[in-house]
Amino acid sequence: MTFFDEKPPVKTKDMLIGAMLRVPSEAIHRRIIRELNAAGFKELGLPHMAVFRFPGPDGERPGVIAERACMSKQAMNRILGSLEDSGYLVRSDAPDEGRARIVHFTRRGQAAWAKAYDVLRDIEREWSAELGAKDFAQLKRLLGKVWESSLVK
Repeated sequence: MTFFDEKPPVKTKDMLIGAMLRVPSEAIHRRIIRELNAAGFKELGLPHMAVFRFPGPDGERPGVIAERACMSKQAMNRILGSLEDSGYLVRSDAPDEGRARIVHFTRRGQAAWAKAYDVLRDIEREWSAELGAKDFAQLKRLLGKVWESSLVK
C-alpha cells in the first residue's frame, strides 16, 4: 500500500472524540453549502461556513467572528470581503468605537442565513428519524452538557 492508495476504513470504536465530532460537522457544512448553492446562493462555499455558523455574524466585529472560527483576522477579513462583494453582508463603522467595524447581513445574507437554518432543521429531523427520537434527544442532551461545561472553555 502506497501513500496514495485508499486507506482502510476506520472502525468507529477506534475513533477519538475529535474525529467523531468533526466528521458529522463537516458533513453538515457540506450539506448546507450544497443546498444553499441549489437555492441560488451559488457564490457560497465551505470557507464561508466560518461566517455562516451559530450564533451568526450580524452585529459583530470581524475580530470576534475570526476568534469564533479560530482563524486570523486577516483570513476572516478576506472571507468577509468575498461575502461583501457577493452582496451577503456589509461592514460599517461601529458607533462610538473609533476605527472598529461591524458586520451586518444584507437582505440576501438574511435569506441565506434563513435557508441555512431551514437546512439544519431538516438535518435534525432526518437524524432523529435515523437514530430514533429517544437517541437523538439523548445526543442533543449530552452535547448540551458538553457545551455548558468547562470542557469547551
